[in-house]
Amino acid sequence: MPELPTPGSDAARNQNPGRFRPADVAPVPLSAVGQALGVAVPAPGAGVEITGISINSRTVEPGDLYVALPGASRHGADFVTDAVAAGAAAVLTDDAGARLLALSADTPVPVLVVDRPRNEVGPLSAMIYRSQAADDRPLRLFGVTGTNGKTTTTYFITSLLRALGQQTGLIGTIEILAGADPIPSLLTTPESPEVHGLLALMKERGLDAAAMEVSSHAISYQRVDGLLFDVAGFTNLTQDHLDLHNTMEEYFATKAELFTPGRARRAVVTVDDEWGQRLAGGSAVPITTLSTSGHTPADWTVTGSLPQGLGTRFTLAGPGGEVLNIHTGLPGSFNVANAALAALMVLAAGVEPGDLQAALDSADPFTVAVPGRMQLIARQPAAVVDFAHNTDALARALEAVRSAEPGSRLIVVFGATGQRDQGKRPAMGAIAARLADTVIITDDDPHDEDAAAIRADVLAGARRAIEEESLAAELLEVFPRDEAIRRAVALARPQDTILVAGRGHEVWQEVKGVNLALDDRVELRTALTARGFNVLPADRIES
Repeated sequence: MPELPTPGSDAARNQNPGRFRPADVAPVPLSAVGQALGVAVPAPGAGVEITGISINSRTVEPGDLYVALPGASRHGADFVTDAVAAGAAAVLTDDAGARLLALSADTPVPVLVVDRPRNEVGPLSAMIYRSQAADDRPLRLFGVTGTNGKTTTTYFITSLLRALGQQTGLIGTIEILAGADPIPSLLTTPESPEVHGLLALMKERGLDAAAMEVSSHAISYQRVDGLLFDVAGFTNLTQDHLDLHNTMEEYFATKAELFTPGRARRAVVTVDDEWGQRLAGGSAVPITTLSTSGHTPADWTVTGSLPQGLGTRFTLAGPGGEVLNIHTGLPGSFNVANAALAALMVLAAGVEPGDLQAALDSADPFTVAVPGRMQLIARQPAAVVDFAHNTDALARALEAVRSAEPGSRLIVVFGATGQRDQGKRPAMGAIAARLADTVIITDDDPHDEDAAAIRADVLAGARRAIEEESLAAELLEVFPRDEAIRRAVALARPQDTILVAGRGHEVWQEVKGVNLALDDRVELRTALTARGFNVLPADRIES
């Protein structure tokens, strides 16, 4: 057998690209793991030490505890041989996995068996990586959940913390930042071993804080188990992900799990919708409330909003006459909400109001560019790429980019994702027809669903709204997506606005199991250049 690389070494990282953990992990005796699980460790495991944990045999490093979980079609126990060959020091599995191992050749490493190993992954990851150990240098952790605004709010938090002189990390949809190095991310939140490993890596690098998007998938699939957030934040709740949660009540209940004492120390909740009001009223952790509309009583309220360029300058009025003056250079009232939430989450973490205001004044932290989120590609015509992929987000994006210039038109290009909440498709079509002058319906990520059938659902909603409400919107069906973007640019005049919505920062389009290279920003920039329009510099995350 070839010599295995040292755990945490560059060779080990090169062997398993895309997985992150600290370079130095203090070994944890397997006996301590067994004690935490409440199970006896087999005699051959008496001297075994654990330096990592993985639920994927392809990312195992020497010294890892490999957790063999049941899957949709295969059990993780089927891959124990691969995990051991990669250096796994022990295996944790369930009864079904143990039976599979018993039928195969002898497993040369200790095997621990529990009823529900998935429930143990997060706590064990925290234990092995000491990601939030109380006796270590603390890493303040911010978690943002909600349907829309999670990504931008986490970018705002990290930007504000940097303006305060802190070193920050980020775990989110677009990228993972452990310091200054950006790494594209495939999931809104990685699996719990990677999350805990990343946080430990951030601590090792001397970072002060990290912000994380916490999706409902991350909570449902236990990707944030074992984490305790210093501050949790809630943006809003609108129809999305009902393919996973079935009803809005289930969707809300999943989000609400983040606002419990085992997951968060304190929270900031936006109460502009009924879900935020319910969350604030029923949470068992200390809550600060935020109203951006002024219609709901709250601890802090947005007042005095004034347009400034593409963005907004506004005031946050708080208890005891406390006031924060804030500016964001990003367009839309939703970015006012995102900026206000970010400011209050940092305030809730213990930053003094005077220091916070000084950072807001000196660095303008809420004008940071967020890839694929209201990202401006050109100014004449105004060309914007945004991730808006549900009804509420699409409506907000269209309202935000609508020009006040007489005679200007708003052209939108969008589609709907396959194998996802089908009920929102006609509603998205209707919203586009009401708020845009030209609606170009195309493909998003069809996945394994028929692309034409998806477009038909969206088109039906748009046509119905046009007919029943006597709307003047021009409706086009154009595919594939790159052709739809070129059509939008061909129709545009310098005074018009183009919004390409739904995919944002994404650089691959999945069609029938095949990933096709497609970046809306690149396609839009190329089409504009071909027509002789000036474009802005490319973002660093673009393909």
